[in-house]
This record gives sequence, C-alpha cells and structure tokens, in this order.
Amino acid sequence: MQFWMEFFSIVAAIALVVQVGILIGLFLQLKRTTESINRMVNDLHTRIGPILTRTQILLDDTQPKITALVDDASHVVYLARTQAQKMDKVFTEASDRLRGQLVRADRILTGTLEAVEEAGTQVRRSFLGPVQRASAVVHGIKVGLDFLRSRRSHRENVQEGLEQEDELFI
Repeated sequence: MQFWMEFFSIVAAIALVVQVGILIGLFLQLKRTTESINRMVNDLHTRIGPILTRTQILLDDTQPKITALVDDASHVVYLARTQAQKMDKVFTEASDRLRGQLVRADRILTGTLEAVEEAGTQVRRSFLGPVQRASAVVHGIKVGLDFLRSRRSHRENVQEGLEQEDELFI
C-alpha cells in the first residue's frame, strides 16, 4: 500500500505541476492579450481623439446657429399664425358683408320684379281692356256689315231668280 501511496502522490504532484504550467501559460497569454488590447485601445484613442475634438468644436460652433435657427423658426410660426388669424378675420368680415349685400340685392331685385309685374298687370288692365272693347266694337261692325251684305246679295239673288222665272214663264 505504501507503493500506491507514493504512486498517487507522484501522480498528484505531476498533476499539480501541469496545472501550474497551464495556469502560468494562461497568465502569460492573458498578459499578452491585455497588452495587445491596451495597444489597440491606445491606437483607437489616438485616432478617435482628434475626431471627437473636431466634432466637439463643430458642435460648439453650430449650437448658437441652431439655437438662432430654432428661435427664428419659432418666430416665423408665430408671425404666420398671427397673419392667418388676421386673414381669417378679414375673410369672415368680407363674407358677412357679401352675405348682407346679397340679401340687400335680393330684396331690391324682388321689389323690382314685383313692381314690374304690377306695372305689367296695370298695362294689361289699362291697355288691353280698351283694346278688347275696341276689338269687340270692330267685330260687331264687321258682323253687321256682313249681315247687310248677305241680305243685299240675298235680295239680288232673289230678284235674279224672279227674273229668270219671268223669262221662263213667257
């Protein structure tokens, strides 16, 4: 048993030495990786540093301009809103006035049309009444003349008829 004890002790010692070797290898690899990453970070920092500096300068230069631009845009919107309200008032007032004028014109035209209609009715009454009476008188005279003509022609026809009978009688 002693042999096995020594044997397991040696195997454990070898395993410990191998583990220590692996840990030292991992440590060295980690150290190299860390140094490489530090170099890349430093390189990146040296490259990005000027870009960030220029960007900060650009932002510092443009910030007042952007602020002024936003203020101007706000002022333009305020003026546009004010002008739109004024135009709304003007158009509302103009449409109200136009509506009133249209109502007034409608009343005037309605009154005019009623007056024209009344005048037409009066003309018909005052002109057509006597004209109809005169026409009736003329028609009566014509009927009378036609009647007289028809009697005269009837007498002549009767006399001619008698003369023809007398001639035939002889």
